[in-house]
Amino acid sequence: MEKSKFIPYGRQDITEEDIEAVVKVLRSSFLTQGPTVPQFEKKVSQYCGVGYGVATNSATSALHIACLALGLSKGDYMWTSPITFVASANCGLYCGAKVDFVDINPKTYNMSPQALEEKLVQAEKEGRLPKIVIPVHFSGQSCDMHKIYNLSKKYGFKIIEDASHAIGGRYKKQLIGNCKYSNITIFSFHPVKIITTGEGGIALTNSSKLAKKMLLLRSHGITHDPKLMTYHPDGEWYYQQIDLGYNYRMTDIQAALGVSQIHRLNKYIKKRKIISERYDYAFNSLPIVTPYRHSDSEPSYHLYVILVDEHSRKDMFNKLRDQGVGVNVHYIPVHMQPYFLNIRCNSNNYKNAEYYYKRAFSLPIYPTLLNEEQDKVINLVKDFFRS
Repeated sequence: MEKSKFIPYGRQDITEEDIEAVVKVLRSSFLTQGPTVPQFEKKVSQYCGVGYGVATNSATSALHIACLALGLSKGDYMWTSPITFVASANCGLYCGAKVDFVDINPKTYNMSPQALEEKLVQAEKEGRLPKIVIPVHFSGQSCDMHKIYNLSKKYGFKIIEDASHAIGGRYKKQLIGNCKYSNITIFSFHPVKIITTGEGGIALTNSSKLAKKMLLLRSHGITHDPKLMTYHPDGEWYYQQIDLGYNYRMTDIQAALGVSQIHRLNKYIKKRKIISERYDYAFNSLPIVTPYRHSDSEPSYHLYVILVDEHSRKDMFNKLRDQGVGVNVHYIPVHMQPYFLNIRCNSNNYKNAEYYYKRAFSLPIYPTLLNEEQDKVINLVKDFFRS
């Protein structure tokens, strides 16, 4: 292996079959709003065992229309995890809601049900219970959804699972995305995710009402369905805008890539698991905290995050980057971002999230990572602790 070869923390795998699938669409009559997007939606829905899928141009878009479909609006409260990408929180702000955060479990790095319950008890006293809670399945490991679901029944909030990392993962032996414990589940198909459509996302639900609402919001709020119109259409060309929607459509080009990729989803997760287990074994005698696997969860292994001493994290990060290893940090807590500090939308009591951030960084994990490339990463980590 060339010394100069860069090893990213994650990357897509594109095969000749993927390319052929995309080219087939490019040669067809429909580049967008054709038959391939519904085909992709059906593939994902059937895989997860859920009723409906609404594909979008990004997971951020899917989160936004999911919030809107559940009626989130100005004056409402929405809660999510501080250890996530900013989109998990921004979707609430797009709706005019007030966003707050729930601290993480120090082992799983997911939303803590205990912290959530404590916050709900206080919020009920103060009259600021959330309308929506968005648990984030960090690195592809499910949150404790059964506990969160039970709290939703007691306190009356809706649940959107931000499963951007987690397609193919399981919770209590069932595939994430079946919406057993939520109203809507979101997946991402960004290139570093488990499978990709280039950019893209999907919202899954078992509610036909929510699915119809999200379909409407995805495409400008426009309908061609006479049953939804305010009066009889003028002709076959007629349409009506009956809601304020957006152009969040996925193209058929993207969907074709997704249809091709989903056939390799289980294979990708098996390879990610092997890589994760190799890291676990290599680091078992080092002063490193490796990922904790909850007994109820079979993750998709989207990220491999280690925790090290906060005083050595930066030096270790720089050492690996200098040697061509694209380590990264997932994530800077959202409540620490300047925008969120400026709007003062949170209670700023997230000690576990802040402890995690000072020590965490992500090592490379993706299906095409070669053993010799992983060995390079492992040896560099070991060498750091020997020096």
